[in-house]
Amino acid sequence: MMIEQKLTVGIADMKLLQGEGTLITYALGSCIGLCFHDPRLRLGALLHIMLPLNMEAGRTHPLKYADTGIKETLRQMEAKGASRSRITVKIAGGAKMFEVSGAGLGNIGQRNIESVHTVLKRENIHLLAENVGGTVARTLLFDVASGQGCIRSYGQKDIIF
Repeated sequence: MMIEQKLTVGIADMKLLQGEGTLITYALGSCIGLCFHDPRLRLGALLHIMLPLNMEAGRTHPLKYADTGIKETLRQMEAKGASRSRITVKIAGGAKMFEVSGAGLGNIGQRNIESVHTVLKRENIHLLAENVGGTVARTLLFDVASGQGCIRSYGQKDIIF
């Protein structure tokens, strides 16, 4: 009997799995988790981004940002034979976690959602489903064989999407 592989994806991190197994990321507040799936290859990737745009001079942390993180994830999937025409994405997160007074950060969750939408459109990737916004942190589980996602939030029923 094979033990199912479970890989944890940290903040500003991405992992790929092929065949079967579960990718999981915790504490999606204003961050967004993106589940990439190529059904023919049963190849999945889970990306956990923190911020909308990469303004880093050295761009040393591409997975931290929506724009460079999505590009890097697609690059690694394509290196394993994935096709953009088959890749679909499901997203979760982008909550408004803190009430920020005055100007400054504003609603990072909302900016992350908008940035992810923009980049996916620009990269021509089909957004299949989303569970975003609100004020609650999410844990995201992604089954790479089926492409099914599951969102867990404290005190709420699991959401399968």
